[in-house]
Amino acid sequence: MAPVAVLEPLQAALAAEHAAVYGYGVVGARVGEERRAEATAAYAAHRARRDSLARTARDLGAKPAAAAAGYALPFAVPDAAAAVRLAAELEDRVAGVYADLVRAAEGPLRREAAGALREAAVRAVRWRGSGVAFPGLAERR
Repeated sequence: MAPVAVLEPLQAALAAEHAAVYGYGVVGARVGEERRAEATAAYAAHRARRDSLARTARDLGAKPAAAAAGYALPFAVPDAAAAVRLAAELEDRVAGVYADLVRAAEGPLRREAAGALREAAVRAVRWRGSGVAFPGLAERR
């Protein structure tokens, strides 16, 4: 079994990916046609990361965190503008947990977490239209 120092942030990243997959279901239903392909691509990326993290957890001897039946959204999403804000928020949250995993992991898992952090930060910028200096830092959350 892997040390708790790695498993806790790994499971947190997996839980965030579960939530992102759920959230992108809402984004995809509400976002305008002009950004639907972007939402679909993000949904697929988060599903792939989720599946990879679940495999990694199993490889480390842990039971992967299960998805919840549903998730509370941080705000109402009645229209396309709110869907875009939700997508940026999802990416910010995912970046935060991957920053924690980068700090805890080593080797290939650290590289994977850093790549996921970078991808989430880039998607957040695309959704929001602006970025932050250090995506994923606790001060941003």
